[in-house]
Amino acid sequence: MTEPARPLDTLAPPAPAGAEAVGFWTIVKESVRGEVHHDFTEGPIGRAILLLAVPMVLEVVLESVFAVADIFWVSHLGPDAVASVGLTESLLTIVYALAMGLGIGATAVVARRIGEKDREGAAHAAAQALVLALIVSVVLGVTGALLAPRLLILMGATPSVVATGRSYATIMLGGEAAIIVLFVVNAIFRGAGDAAIAMRVLWLANIINIVLGPLLIFGVGPFPRLGVTGAAIATTVGRSVGATYAVVRLFRHASRVPVARRHLRLDLGVMRQILDLSGSATIQNLIGMASWLGLVRILAGYGSDALAGYTIAVRLIIFALLPSWGLSNAAATMVGQSLGARNPDRAEASVWRAGRYNAYFLTAVGLFFFVTAPLILKAFTSDPTVAGYAVHCLRTVALGYPLYAYGMVLTQSFNGAGDTWTPTWLNLACFWVFELPFAWTLSHIAGLGPAGVFWAITAGFSMLALASVAVFRRGRWKTRVV
Repeated sequence: MTEPARPLDTLAPPAPAGAEAVGFWTIVKESVRGEVHHDFTEGPIGRAILLLAVPMVLEVVLESVFAVADIFWVSHLGPDAVASVGLTESLLTIVYALAMGLGIGATAVVARRIGEKDREGAAHAAAQALVLALIVSVVLGVTGALLAPRLLILMGATPSVVATGRSYATIMLGGEAAIIVLFVVNAIFRGAGDAAIAMRVLWLANIINIVLGPLLIFGVGPFPRLGVTGAAIATTVGRSVGATYAVVRLFRHASRVPVARRHLRLDLGVMRQILDLSGSATIQNLIGMASWLGLVRILAGYGSDALAGYTIAVRLIIFALLPSWGLSNAAATMVGQSLGARNPDRAEASVWRAGRYNAYFLTAVGLFFFVTAPLILKAFTSDPTVAGYAVHCLRTVALGYPLYAYGMVLTQSFNGAGDTWTPTWLNLACFWVFELPFAWTLSHIAGLGPAGVFWAITAGFSMLALASVAVFRRGRWKTRVV
């Protein structure tokens, strides 16, 4: 029997619904420590979401801080440096899409096996996902490093931007292995409900990034002054250390998914299962993330100032959205494990609860950004033209935050159920069929310029959220076999 519906509380005292028996801060401390292995297929839904979401949110909070800190330091090097970072990050969206696709496949299979109480099957699936991640990362890393300058030119970079960002792009694209392994192993931990380990891994990686970044960019003390290249080195070193630590923890006997050497023997059946899920999930993410490439390509035609303003604004937008991925990933884990335990009603209730928590959070952030955007942007640029573009972008995109909140949770919930094709088709319709043509129409035909791109982003993500709600209510995701 599933838990009866209860009123929703916020993510601060008094405790959220389902957590009344145990104090809110007690749950927070317990979730961060991660010392107790919980069964998330039973007990109060609110408490389960908190136990999963708190470390997942904290995991990406520092990622958010790093994203903002990195562009803050680079912004002191001028518009060309910021533009080179923006173009390279746009190219890396393809890598992120592949990494997230593999992670989604790993999370879905591992969560389902954990829900079925099959830890051996979960460990075996985790090992196969890791092998796949290593194979993909080697191929992409070599290709990216060799083609980096040409890819910048293809993205519309001016000669001065290519000269400034050549080394940055080469190092970032060449270090893709760390990104992919980090994404996949952390996805395994989340699927198993071991969110505290994933949190520690990403905190380690980003603390190194944040500390090392300004030292190498500006040449503090004994460190050489490397400019924007220093930012790439700091990021790659931090991610590589984090990925190594994650793999070591995965092979520890006390792990919730106790991977051993015997699990590394290739199992084409399990690999095919993960690839089936990962393939559609990768296409899903490529569609969503590659749409950002199209937007950047449109903006590049308006010069470095527009592109720099957009890049700064997007980093701030990510700063707000990344913690929301914590709640979204918590919902995905709840869905996967609940379906494994054959309790679809619990899975659905978990999604709506997480969606409401997320909506409250992002609505507050959106209001804050809208009101304080000019003040915030003063810390990132003194160029009034760049700041003007950034303020307009930040305010426009923030208007859709309440809807984005539900869209993020629902998309990840489909993935957690193993129904990766549904969000794939939704992304295709909302981003490629609607958003990109709309951005071109508003910016060029309607004469709005970069502002047209900003409004198209808001419209595209809002449409995705509304369409996801309509499809989710049909309930076909509950019958997906993984």
